[in-house]
Amino acid sequence: MKVFPYFLMAGAMALGTACSSTNTGSGTAGTTGGSTDAGSYSSASGTATGTSTSGAAGGAGMGSTSGTAGGSTSGMAGGSTSGTAGGSTSGMAGGSTSGTAGGSTGGSAGMGASGATSGTATSGTDAAADPTAFMATFATMQDPVFLMNAASSNLLEIKAGQMASQKATNPEVRKFAQMMVGHHTTATQELKAVAMPLGVTLPQIMMPVHQALADRLMNKSGKGFDEAYMDMMEAAHKLDIAMFEVKSKAAEKPTVQAFATKTLPMLRSHHTMADNLEKKVD
Repeated sequence: MKVFPYFLMAGAMALGTACSSTNTGSGTAGTTGGSTDAGSYSSASGTATGTSTSGAAGGAGMGSTSGTAGGSTSGMAGGSTSGTAGGSTSGMAGGSTSGTAGGSTGGSAGMGASGATSGTATSGTDAAADPTAFMATFATMQDPVFLMNAASSNLLEIKAGQMASQKATNPEVRKFAQMMVGHHTTATQELKAVAMPLGVTLPQIMMPVHQALADRLMNKSGKGFDEAYMDMMEAAHKLDIAMFEVKSKAAEKPTVQAFATKTLPMLRSHHTMADNLEKKVD
């Protein structure tokens, strides 16, 4: 009988040891699961910041119920969502949109527009300064354009005449230049009286074709200036006569036609005088 209680105590002690070992094992397993989850959580957080979320999913399945619920769920939700969505969306949208639109569209459009504008403007200026191209417009030139060109021609005659009256070496050239200033100053006043009722604003500077003629006098002096001035007077009056002849026959407004008809004899006289004087100074 004394032996039986002894075996009962031994059995109880053995059973207690087994339970303790089992609990320790469960605790160890729980700790292992918890540390695994912690590693998975860390992996999920790192992965979310980078590119994929497969590590977080693996971590969620490996731990115990209590360990996984806390670690992997918050890791996946917080890490993968903010990392992937925030990273890829802002990176792609911000980078590609601003880069493509700002770079290629802005650059190509700017260069194309600049090239086309520059080319067109230069070509248009060259054509406007060409006397042959200018004469080709006379047949279809409207009255307002005619009046503006007539005013520009008067500016040429006056300014070149003022220059020649000071720089010319030949007395006859200086006298002719002074006459040009007087005659074309009067013609300008008559022209204003025709243009104003028609609402035409006359230019205050020379148009390209007349400026190109004036440029022939640049850097000229002495006998060379006399020759250049008289050559230019011949060319300028030739253009004027051709333009005024068209309007003396066919103008839209009677006042414009009357002005052209009245001015033509003076222009023809100037051209004849310029031609004769040019032969003397050559």
